[in-house]
Amino acid sequence: MNFYKILVRPWLFEVDPERAHELVGQAGAWIEQQPLGGALLEQLFTYKHPSLRVKVAGIPFENPLGLAAGFDKTGKLYPFLSRMGFGHVECGTFTYHAQIGNDRPRIFRYPDQEALINRMGFNNPGAQAAALTFISQTLRAVRGINIGKSKITPLDAASTDYVFSLRTLAHHAEYITINVSSPNTPELRQLQEKPRLIGLLKTIRAETHRPIFLKISPDLAIPMLEEVLEVAGNYCHGLIVSNTTIGRGYLPYGHPGRMVEGGLSGPPLTAQSYWMLKYCYNQFKGRMPIISVGGISSAYDAIKRILAGASLVQIYTSYIYEGPGLPKHILQGIAQYCEENQTTVAQMIGAEAEI
Repeated sequence: MNFYKILVRPWLFEVDPERAHELVGQAGAWIEQQPLGGALLEQLFTYKHPSLRVKVAGIPFENPLGLAAGFDKTGKLYPFLSRMGFGHVECGTFTYHAQIGNDRPRIFRYPDQEALINRMGFNNPGAQAAALTFISQTLRAVRGINIGKSKITPLDAASTDYVFSLRTLAHHAEYITINVSSPNTPELRQLQEKPRLIGLLKTIRAETHRPIFLKISPDLAIPMLEEVLEVAGNYCHGLIVSNTTIGRGYLPYGHPGRMVEGGLSGPPLTAQSYWMLKYCYNQFKGRMPIISVGGISSAYDAIKRILAGASLVQIYTSYIYEGPGLPKHILQGIAQYCEENQTTVAQMIGAEAEI
């Protein structure tokens, strides 16, 4: 990790964030395609331990750490990312129609907070193109697929839009995430309103036997959050808590990020994401698996989320700031905690122990 932070990150951070992302993806894909490249990546970046294994929504995971949606927006990076230590990789968000996304620049780094703001707008090749990409890939880490509404699709036709993507992609996924919480597609968050959400999830459940996870916003007021949880309890197999926030009170007064539109991620979201996790877990008393995401940067953060009720955790922003060694470092820390406390990840979930 020091090598990355001292030598690689300063160079990458001199480049436009999207261009830097493209360069990293191209380099990783090239290495993975070499005769011994994939094996080398696994040797360097994976860590396995029996205590890390967990089953969620009927799916066995080698470990509880995943890469959140948004890093692999095309599906083409999955072969590379599946060798980088993650127990699962969530690809997408994919939409019915191919989309170029919002105007650039649309990703902004704030190293003082180790945070990002993005307003990408679901840029992706479309569900059909993504399906063609997945056909030739070998499944290693669990693959989740995240789907959302196309920008050009009216809100009242959202169910039809999601169903097309679901039918096209479901057989390439071990679980499906329904994204109704991105702040960067106009009106999308209105799908979290109870009548719309019931209609959407009821239709989706009728279309697939794959586990369905609902990704929710960290900006929901408690009355609406309770309604969302009620609906999710009837139609979903799990929750992802949470997406990025449009709130700017998480940044210091006068911080330049307060004036930038988009979804904020990273450590400024840590406290809110943790609070939402505990609230959602307490509502379901462990009956609903939860993937916790938002401001997780260390083994300590991951352990704290698992003890608070997360069955799985995901990272994104910290992966950009800390580099490719972060998953292994987090997993080693979790395994060490398990050994010291004679427990496993499966036994830790919701234990509310002190760390």
